[in-house]
Amino acid sequence: MNNKPSSIRNLGPATDAVYAKAGIYTADEIRTLGADEAYFMLLKSGSRPHFIAFYALAMGLQGRPWNDCKGTEKDTLKVRFEGIKARLKDTPISKTAMEMELEKLGVIKAD
Repeated sequence: MNNKPSSIRNLGPATDAVYAKAGIYTADEIRTLGADEAYFMLLKSGSRPHFIAFYALAMGLQGRPWNDCKGTEKDTLKVRFEGIKARLKDTPISKTAMEMELEKLGVIKAD
């Protein structure tokens, strides 16, 4: 059985690499973490916040299509999404390999 993140409904094959960058390698890990914590880890690893990606994950974990998210449920997920982004502001974000190389070369300033 495929246990890659992309085996979760609404997640495509490209998400496997995105989740791996965040240290998440299996769909079971995502299910254990839940949508909020898994998405927070994605953002912490350098992914840009995108509301549709968050609610597609939340819907997928329920076995539902992403476009099933509507009305008050969508409003509630938006509040959760904003909370995840707010939490990120107090957390150091992992640097990309390119940022680390640019720092070594002195092109950008190290934190």
